[in-house]
Amino acid sequence: MPPAEADRPPNNVVLFSGHMIDAPGRTVPRFPADKEAVAAAAIARTLAEIGVTAGDVAICGGACGGDLLFAEAGLAHGMALELYIPLSEPAFLANSVDFAGADWHDRYLSAKARATLHVMPNELGPLSAGDNPYERNNRWMLDQAARFGGARMAFITLWNGEGGDGPGGTQHFMEAARRESARIYWLDTRKLWN
Repeated sequence: MPPAEADRPPNNVVLFSGHMIDAPGRTVPRFPADKEAVAAAAIARTLAEIGVTAGDVAICGGACGGDLLFAEAGLAHGMALELYIPLSEPAFLANSVDFAGADWHDRYLSAKARATLHVMPNELGPLSAGDNPYERNNRWMLDQAARFGGARMAFITLWNGEGGDGPGGTQHFMEAARRESARIYWLDTRKLWN
């Protein structure tokens, strides 16, 4: 990339939040593994609809499922990928990647090799009393996207519209993103999976 292009801000900064692939034995399915191709195609279509180009920025968390599908699609569009994880990398991999199988671990490593990795405890320090690491990570990603100006920000979510399994999930990120950007793209899994 010529130096003048490297200095210009991206046209689009796209944040993503979405469901992880269901853990084996999940009682109520949310993102069954057999829906991966459907989700990947929907994410790719949405990036095309936004009009992303090389040099735009993709920001996500790096978990198995939606995050890594978004990361792969962003890289395929030539976007600069930034991964933000809320825990040390070994803890993050155990909690959010490895339960879904070795393929997802390898895909994480592949995306990470082409990304800038941000590890929250290393960059922001320890959590304050009562703070949730996933909610803090959501806020951090929003703050980082905002550095380019809110008009450049878009948010894609792969979500069923329901509350999560705990604090700091997709619902929390969607609510926070709606306060920051009018460019919201909700890939409603209740419709996508049917």
